[in-house]
Amino acid sequence: MSATTDRPPLRIVPFRAPTARLALKTVSTSRGPLDGAWWPRSRDLADELSALADVLDPLFGRITRVAVNPTYWPVIPSRVPVNGHGVRIGWFTTELDPHKILLMSHTTGSWNLLVVPPETSAPAAARLMAAASDSSGPPTTASDASGLPMTASALMAAELALHAGSMADTDQDSEEAWTEGDDASSYRAATARPGGLITAK
Repeated sequence: MSATTDRPPLRIVPFRAPTARLALKTVSTSRGPLDGAWWPRSRDLADELSALADVLDPLFGRITRVAVNPTYWPVIPSRVPVNGHGVRIGWFTTELDPHKILLMSHTTGSWNLLVVPPETSAPAAARLMAAASDSSGPPTTASDASGLPMTASALMAAELALHAGSMADTDQDSEEAWTEGDDASSYRAATARPGGLITAK
């Protein structure tokens, strides 16, 4: 007697090394406006999300939804297949900082990441990622004059103000104005600490 099955044969998928450039705050730190930073290689959201999920799914739990501001993403699909499941994509023009991506998981809730523009130079990206993932806590964390942690647009404006010559074609009309003073010293202090880049280029 022989048994038959109508299951398809196993498909062998070659190992793909993680390619997302990502820096995250340590789990024990208090939550703020940002949980870290992501430096995508292009503005192709569908393609870039696969690499990001490869790294974040094991850390955060399966990512089920993503929200972005369409300002810097030319095409926003409604759903993207990632790691064998579909991720819903939503977009918000006024409710979400244009330099931020919101990732949601049923397991760990939501995470906010600064999106470093793909064309940013490596030194500028390293500074931005260090500031967004700074886990030292107050009073030395990157913060504005009020002592609150800086938003994604404020970090981009700070980088542009302090190192405009080292950035590539990043946008210059951030939603939030940034003035040099206490903010500049906080940003410099945060970016001087070693970054937490957790994946290879």
